[in-house]
Amino acid sequence: MAHDFDVLTGTALALADVAGTVIRPYFRAPIGSDDKSDASPVTVADRTAERVMRAVLVERHPEHGILGEEFGLENEGAGYRWTLDPIDGTRAFITGRPTFGTLIALTYDGEPVLGVIDQPVTGERWLGVKGRPTVFRPGFGSAAGWQAAATRRCSTLAGADLSCTSVEMLEDAPRDVWGKLKASVKRVSWGGDCYAYGLLALGQIDVIAECAMKVWDWAALVPVVEGAGGRMTDWNGGVLRAGGDGTVLAVGDAARLNDAVTCLRG
Repeated sequence: MAHDFDVLTGTALALADVAGTVIRPYFRAPIGSDDKSDASPVTVADRTAERVMRAVLVERHPEHGILGEEFGLENEGAGYRWTLDPIDGTRAFITGRPTFGTLIALTYDGEPVLGVIDQPVTGERWLGVKGRPTVFRPGFGSAAGWQAAATRRCSTLAGADLSCTSVEMLEDAPRDVWGKLKASVKRVSWGGDCYAYGLLALGQIDVIAECAMKVWDWAALVPVVEGAGGRMTDWNGGVLRAGGDGTVLAVGDAARLNDAVTCLRG
């Protein structure tokens, strides 16, 4: 299948633009939040941003499917499906920390072929497209335009920086092996949500291992990380897929993938 990535990229960036326009006025504003059935928080910013992105997609690509964290699935049988997470890191958002992001993915027959990580407050943005190098926009106030994003080499796990969003996330791990990976690396940092994956794509982090991840949490990250030179799999080293076990492993240096998987297999 030959994808018209120029058109599709234009749509993805337009989605990030409209979502950011909605989200920015709510940042550090006195808004409340509700708890969803899984106890995760949601705000008016999440819901409104997803609604405006859906409206753009219905206008531009009415034949495509849409899966959003807040409002579910439309046009289930479509080959192309946009997967939206309007605010990945709602806890960070409602506590005023700019480490959340908007995630926009396009899959074709289940495979992520395009992904955007957008930080709407700082203006930082990552764009990954299958078969193309990942690019990064430094943010508002920067004179630099799009530039290449690249992961860094990591000769051994013993020299690696490992990241995970939260300790509580690991309570849902399918097996108690994360500590083995932690013991194998140089240091660990906590927090970051999708922003950490953007940092991995810039060569600031070497390994991220997380669990309890839904498809809208990881689909946009795969083209970004892999287009920057990294790899993303589940903890067994398998291809990430909707309906999987929720584990996600990202490495900046593809040569370290097997080392990390060996730790996480137990």
